[in-house]
Amino acid sequence: MRQVDFIELVDAAQSLETMSLATRMSQLVRLPVEKAMTALPGPWSNIVGRITKLALKKALGSALLSLTAAPGEPANKTHQMLAGLSGALGGSFGITALAIELPISATIMMRSIADIARSQGEDLDELDTRMACLSVFALSGGGSGAESADTGYYAMRSFLTKALNDTANHVAALGLSQEGAPALVKLLSAVSTRFSIPVSQKLVAQAIPAIGLISGASVNLLFMNHYQKMAKAHFTVRRLERRYGEALIKQAYTEIVISIAENKNNVALKRIN
Repeated sequence: MRQVDFIELVDAAQSLETMSLATRMSQLVRLPVEKAMTALPGPWSNIVGRITKLALKKALGSALLSLTAAPGEPANKTHQMLAGLSGALGGSFGITALAIELPISATIMMRSIADIARSQGEDLDELDTRMACLSVFALSGGGSGAESADTGYYAMRSFLTKALNDTANHVAALGLSQEGAPALVKLLSAVSTRFSIPVSQKLVAQAIPAIGLISGASVNLLFMNHYQKMAKAHFTVRRLERRYGEALIKQAYTEIVISIAENKNNVALKRIN
């Protein structure tokens, strides 16, 4: 593998395994959002789950179909600005605006993810690419602690593989208009289950008293920035897999993740000693 490609793979692994969105939001609002989530009423988790699934369905049906397959540099800044504006609207009205704001934000994010995929050589006319864009919403960027290579990026891809394949086969035969088909419902459910967790964290962050509109914009900017980084890393890995083969890249990626974890442990031991 060329050195420049190996460096890109290292950067992608660091993003996909160590860039925790919950940690970044906690730093932004100066509160532990994961713990604050326990203060949400029980029914809210079900409500957020339903809203998240509907938002992803809307994003899949509108954002990707309106993009051309022509290559170009991703318009990250433009999408961040639009996400900030939608977040400001949501922040000014609090948690009750989630059902309105999230579909807008998710559509903007989906367009940005597809834009990044296109810049990495993906063909947006391919069903596999469109489903890969949707799967980015299932990438958490790792947890707050050390994550095993067995529970990280490739584990999530494996989890989604069957649903992705079933969905691609269904859409190829019947088209995206058949949104109620079991295969597509299965994929949306799998992705929305993962995505609803950071959405709940976003909800908590935006609901902090006396923050309001400014917090809504800031949280959405952070949200967009995070998933742009996930998308760049994800489609970088896919590009390298096309060049060198999935088996070689997966092996190299796993070794990189293990090395990252060992380095963290060594740093922690030095601090203790």
